[in-house]
Amino acid sequence: MKELTELINLNEPGWDLVNEWLSEATNEYEILPKNDKRAERELINTQVTTRSPMGAIIYETGGILISNGWLRILGSGSEKLDRGLSEWNKGKTFENYGEQPSHLLIADDIIGGYFAINAGGIGTEIGKIYYLPQDTLEWECLDIGYSDFLYWTLTGDLYKFYELFRWENWERDIQKVNGNQVFSFVPFLWTKEGKDIEKVDRKLVPIEENYSLTLELKRQLNG
Repeated sequence: MKELTELINLNEPGWDLVNEWLSEATNEYEILPKNDKRAERELINTQVTTRSPMGAIIYETGGILISNGWLRILGSGSEKLDRGLSEWNKGKTFENYGEQPSHLLIADDIIGGYFAINAGGIGTEIGKIYYLPQDTLEWECLDIGYSDFLYWTLTGDLYKFYELFRWENWERDIQKVNGNQVFSFVPFLWTKEGKDIEKVDRKLVPIEENYSLTLELKRQLNG
């Protein structure tokens, strides 16, 4: 385990690059404030340097909310997104800090979709971002790495990506949702009856509850 001083890069800080991407953003975003001690702890536990965009986001932010909180990029944790990246992954993708994870959960969305970097546990493309959506419950490779993913969240066509899952008045409905909540849908979105987002019932649930249920349903459906 590297110490904090080994992980902080002052010569080539990744935050400079992130700031360039933020200046090009076409999607609405909010940089969440960080707690210094929490940011330091998360950086040590994750063992990535601030030269990388991921390390920069962990060390410089409490996370980033995209599109009014529809999409949440994990940082070191903040009031609106009270989950640090390493904290959220512990017990899910690894058991103890310092271990090699099977994959690393790096972002999620308001409809219970999860984004992860594959380290061999969820597919064949190592280092690529995979997405686990509620309408298939199967990890899908997006064929991009973390940096490209971050740039896409800021500048990409989120409307097209989520076209089937944005119901009428969704902007209003997510205004008071915090980053530890997601919408749960009945019937489930992967069922025939759940294909029309306007015809399903939705309610807010803790993301921890949704994540556990998602994995359980995935095991039952896909093995």
